[in-house]
Amino acid sequence: MSRDVVVTGLGLVSCAGEGVSAHLAAYDAGGAPPTDAERFAPYPVHPAPALTWDGQIPKKSDQRQMEPWQRLGVYAAGLALDAAGVKDDAAFKQGLHLVVSAGGGERDYAVDGAILTGLRGTNEAGPYLNERLQNDLRPTLFLAQLSNLLAGNIAIVHGVTGASRTFMGEEAAGVDALRIGAARVASGQIDAVLVGGSYNAERPDVLVIHEMGGYLRRGAYAPVFERADTPGFILGSCAAFLMLEAAETAAARGARALARLAPVASDLTRRGPGSAGASLETLWGQAGVAKPEAVLSGATGVASVTAEEAEALARLAPGAPIRALGDLIGHGLEVTAPFGAALAAALVAERGLGEVAVTAIGHRRGEGVLRVLAA
Repeated sequence: MSRDVVVTGLGLVSCAGEGVSAHLAAYDAGGAPPTDAERFAPYPVHPAPALTWDGQIPKKSDQRQMEPWQRLGVYAAGLALDAAGVKDDAAFKQGLHLVVSAGGGERDYAVDGAILTGLRGTNEAGPYLNERLQNDLRPTLFLAQLSNLLAGNIAIVHGVTGASRTFMGEEAAGVDALRIGAARVASGQIDAVLVGGSYNAERPDVLVIHEMGGYLRRGAYAPVFERADTPGFILGSCAAFLMLEAAETAAARGARALARLAPVASDLTRRGPGSAGASLETLWGQAGVAKPEAVLSGATGVASVTAEEAEALARLAPGAPIRALGDLIGHGLEVTAPFGAALAAALVAERGLGEVAVTAIGHRRGEGVLRVLAA
């Protein structure tokens, strides 16, 4: 079977605000997104907006036990369920499948600091470290930080109790989440799936990790394709979820199909000079992109890869407006592909575009192209 996969609900949260309208307004306005250049100087970040959590996470106890990345994701998932008209449909949600792409959770900075301080004063670093790791870290630390905790919280808070699977690992995780979720609907394995992810950029530990790899931009904000002075990405706190359904399933329940998602093309090339651009050109054809009226690029700002993508897009989409998601919400790693797909669906549904292409070229590995069409 090969069924059309349509988008019936969107949930978006980023520095641009919450919901479709806020993000379309930011897209139309252009300019720099809200940026915090002080808290983590010299590294700017695009912070999460102020949200009234009660709107999507009613219980204070649920809010307290979640870390920021989880709250953002659960909130965006609730927005998507609301938009799809199934927030109060317990029977529908009981069979609704879930695919989540997200990274790990926050560190316990107090424990980390105490361990590092103690290491300075001991002559036996190995035994000291082993003792502290056994006694100071809570037993559930690792399991509780994985992306499946976000899936679990969505199930608990929103009652989405169908089968779930989770992905983590940079930009490719978001591509695969969409690819597999859409393929399962298209093949007839399932009728509906909630797909998305979340990312909290306002964390010293992730900034350290990416700076160690030389991937962060320093100093003031600059557009993604104009960062030759200090290449790198600016992380953004964001979350995005899409309700994907078989076209006939959506029609049967009277839901509006916002857009249609074509099969997702993905690759994992061995990176070398020119490989990212070549992969993008191949995936462009595999995704069936014809004449897009807009391109949403997940380009990171990392020097060589971003330059290759810019050159390839100039050839593949001549005349089409190209907007980098990083210029709208910042870089959200696993959330890049879901956010791009969601914004593309919004452009199709609310701006009348017939075809929008989305790229997700990872900063160090993984490539993906999505094609979003009028329903």
